[in-house]
Amino acid sequence: MERWRNKIAVVTGASSGIGSACVVDLVKAGMKVVALARREDRLKALRNSLPTNLQGNVYLMKCDVTNETEVVKVFQWVDSNLGGTDVLINNAGILRQIPLMAKGNTADIKAVVDTNIMGVVYCVREAYQQMKAHKVAGHVVIVNSIAGHSVAVIPCTSLNIYHGTKYAVTAMTETYRQEFSNDGTNVKVTSISPGAVDTEIVPKEFKQIPNFPMLKSEDISNAIIYCISTPQHVQIHELTIKPLHEKF
Repeated sequence: MERWRNKIAVVTGASSGIGSACVVDLVKAGMKVVALARREDRLKALRNSLPTNLQGNVYLMKCDVTNETEVVKVFQWVDSNLGGTDVLINNAGILRQIPLMAKGNTADIKAVVDTNIMGVVYCVREAYQQMKAHKVAGHVVIVNSIAGHSVAVIPCTSLNIYHGTKYAVTAMTETYRQEFSNDGTNVKVTSISPGAVDTEIVPKEFKQIPNFPMLKSEDISNAIIYCISTPQHVQIHELTIKPLHEKF
């Protein structure tokens, strides 16, 4: 992580779970972190939980990644005040359990698509343009899911359009890899696909299943640190992480 010391990382969905863990680990590794989320109170609590000497290296920005105008403004601020983005951790994501064929489910489907797909599109585009403009060999990390590689059979529930959005992220990651390369840059892209992680997004029914193994947010953050720490000629394109004995 030495080459990233004092460099700028932007983390979306930073108010809880994997995003929160990433903020902590990145700032402890010596990076300056811009933490994005809709819940400002959670962001402030996160920063206050850090050692006093590190709190000044965390910048809190209220941002809804589904709002393109807000995303553009945030990244403009990062460029103007911090010199641009070096690492993007695109973590924001949501899940709804209303079946795809249910009546009146349009708002839920749109919310998941806008967050899990369009939020990635907006943030990656803005971060990449800064990396290219500043000739930075940056790194884009997208928190995907095993749901982006297979559709699990889950009795008595539906994950709605969630699987579809994560399949889209899998395809988008390869598209980004090709576009970054064809554009003549040294920007890397990595998809992180965890199995079940004990975060707010996991339905409570899952957590009540006996002997249902889950990863911790810190496990995913540690993996992300590993991926961005690789030598410049090494690109981890896809990393799948499952808890031991997972049955999916």
